[in-house]
Amino acid sequence: MVEIVQVIVDVPTMQTNRPYTYRVPTRLERQVAPGMRVMVPFGRGSREVQGFIIAVDQPTDYDGNLKELTAVMDLTPVLNPELLRLSSWLADTTYSFRITALHTMLPNLLKARTIRLVRLVDEVDEQTYLNLFGGQNELDLASVQSDPLALSNLMKLRRAGKVVIDYQVKDQARVKVVTTIIPLLSFDDYEGERLAVAKNAHAQQKLLDYLQSLNGETVTFKVAQEVSGLKPATFTIGERRGWLKKGQQEVYRDPSGALLSSTTPPPVLNDDQRKAVLAINQATNQHEERVFLLQGVTGSGKTEVYLRAIQEALKNGRTALMLVPEISLTPQIVSRVRARFGRRVAVLHSGLSNGERYDEWRRIRRGEAQVVVGARSAVFAPLENIGIIIMDEEHESSYKQDDVPRYHAREVAKWRAKYHHAPLVLGSATPSLESRARAETGLYQRLILPQRINQQPLPPIEVVDMKEEVQRRGETNLSLPLLNLLVDRLNKGEQSILMLNRRGFSSFVMCRDCGLVPKCPNCDISLTLHMDSHTLKCHYCGHEEPIPRLCPRCQSRRIRYYGTGTEKALAELQTRLPTARIIRMDVDTTRRKGMHEKLLAKFGNHEADILLGTQMIAKGLDFPNVTLVGVLNADTGLDLPDFRATERTFDLLAQVAGRAGRAEAAGQVVIQTFNPDNYVIQLAKAHDYERFFVQEMNLRKLGAYPPYYYTIRVMGSHPNEQTAARVMQTIRRELTGALDTQTVILGPTPRAIARLKNRYYYQIVIKYRHDLTLHDRLTAIMEGAQKKFDRQTQVIIDPDPQYFL
Repeated sequence: MVEIVQVIVDVPTMQTNRPYTYRVPTRLERQVAPGMRVMVPFGRGSREVQGFIIAVDQPTDYDGNLKELTAVMDLTPVLNPELLRLSSWLADTTYSFRITALHTMLPNLLKARTIRLVRLVDEVDEQTYLNLFGGQNELDLASVQSDPLALSNLMKLRRAGKVVIDYQVKDQARVKVVTTIIPLLSFDDYEGERLAVAKNAHAQQKLLDYLQSLNGETVTFKVAQEVSGLKPATFTIGERRGWLKKGQQEVYRDPSGALLSSTTPPPVLNDDQRKAVLAINQATNQHEERVFLLQGVTGSGKTEVYLRAIQEALKNGRTALMLVPEISLTPQIVSRVRARFGRRVAVLHSGLSNGERYDEWRRIRRGEAQVVVGARSAVFAPLENIGIIIMDEEHESSYKQDDVPRYHAREVAKWRAKYHHAPLVLGSATPSLESRARAETGLYQRLILPQRINQQPLPPIEVVDMKEEVQRRGETNLSLPLLNLLVDRLNKGEQSILMLNRRGFSSFVMCRDCGLVPKCPNCDISLTLHMDSHTLKCHYCGHEEPIPRLCPRCQSRRIRYYGTGTEKALAELQTRLPTARIIRMDVDTTRRKGMHEKLLAKFGNHEADILLGTQMIAKGLDFPNVTLVGVLNADTGLDLPDFRATERTFDLLAQVAGRAGRAEAAGQVVIQTFNPDNYVIQLAKAHDYERFFVQEMNLRKLGAYPPYYYTIRVMGSHPNEQTAARVMQTIRRELTGALDTQTVILGPTPRAIARLKNRYYYQIVIKYRHDLTLHDRLTAIMEGAQKKFDRQTQVIIDPDPQYFL
């Protein structure tokens, strides 16, 4: 009987979702499993590619010409059955290939070129130790992965718990280990050894005393030196004399570090919080696949509701997943979750090093962490038996993945919640129109937290017309009302947050004589001025060049800066308020690892008076001493040619306004704008989300946009603009006449930024309500594009795009 497996192969030049069938070598039969990575021969030659086993078939009498697995890359599956099923759904719904979906679910360490070391963690027989491990404590798996007998023996050792597999990238160890001291003798034996040690050998006598005090317990070498006060050389003597043995012990990197707090008692809930917790916990206990929309004003205690829901899931022996939209939110959120649940919490987000992320992933996979907090990709955390999934700030566009597979974390969370028969909680002060509309129709259960937990009203918002300010005082980032309030807060020892949703010193540079604006040579976008590095930068491809002293076109020296960014705003603040301590927080200042946490901790410790930043400071932050919030320019995203522009602006204004007055002192908000009468600004001023929802829904209905219609963007790109246009014309012809008569096809047209990274982009937008043929037609376009167009052509299908720019 032949055992065969189904493998999804990784062939970059010609991908497919069809699995290939391979024979399992005799000595590996009944030892491979779905979720393992393997090496397999592919094609007519001897080419070997990586793949994932997605199924192990029943043994068969088939004696045809099947190729055998070349090597097994893992001793145990790296993906569990749930994630394997999820990968199939993900590939299908995001119009991507399954191999990409499978890779998306793994930490970077398992996607990179790795060295896989099998380490002995328990005693084995001498023959195995000498013949298989060559008398060493570890073995490079690659050296034996083509030897079925060796692999079979290693898998048996793995099942017996005698070996573990570790991954290293190139020569950099990814599993962190510390040296340990292991006492080898009993208390009485150490007394006997003391007789053979010279009386004046004080260090050795002291070492014997210390080893006796351990009572056989293993300690780290660092602790042994600190407690005993002995030098490393003394321990080396003890090792030579057989008193102790030095070993190695694996330790996890802790990405939260000092954020780990002692357990804190939960606060008393108010009536609205109690109702919300009761409804969610009831669904958890009854294993209901219900979606809750927790709509609560900023400061209403949504996080405490989340914590109580997690607590209920853990009490029932289940696990919990909590998603946040930004890395900048994780320090404060993790601090609160860890304060409640301690070391049971794991953290996953892109700000971690590969080693930290890998360690956290292993803790989750081994069941050592039952609560996961993280950004978008944490939705694939290998948790078992999930009891609750929470998605904070569910309206945020950062939950949508920009690269293949273009998934929305909310939809993945729904899938996993259904799989585990668990509730999903979507929380926001300003829910996305899609979620709010589903709550209106009863698809989601809406829970409302209408009041702040400190009984304070939402802060009053003053709208300042910057047209009048500029006419009176010239170009400025700071209106007189905002400047006076900043001075008042400085005098009172209170803190302020200022948001400007544009980084850099200036939006662009222009020659005053001929009008030339320096543009990126790779993208159709003007370069942004950065004074800290004295360069012009492209925020899309990273291109950088010196600030020109002369205009490249007319040689004029009249080069001037226009617009503003956080750098320029900081310079003006320092001039106007020379005594103020200011922290600037944007992509440039938080690029280095750990800077989010450091800057926020500094501000939280009142080592600064003003926090100036981009939208990363607008959400989720809770600083009790902040009583003033200023929005320096509310217009930056208001008039973009995108149907979600007004919704994003309202959300951002509501969120940043909510940072003020979260404790006892009353808060105040100033919004500076050149469009004070715009309905978005006025409704944000009134804190009136419900009116905004009604008005925006009417506009969406007129324009046939979500949530009344679904949308899909099909995008083609190529280094040659004419080729990109031709590709999209071909795709348009394939769609025309093949879809439902109610389906709307717009385009192809150039993208708003038509050239990025030396590639030209054309797009088609599809709007539909119910179209039974659309999915199959788009899947055929995706798969056929590899054969129909040349290798430089990229065809991207983006379901539910968050932007059309």
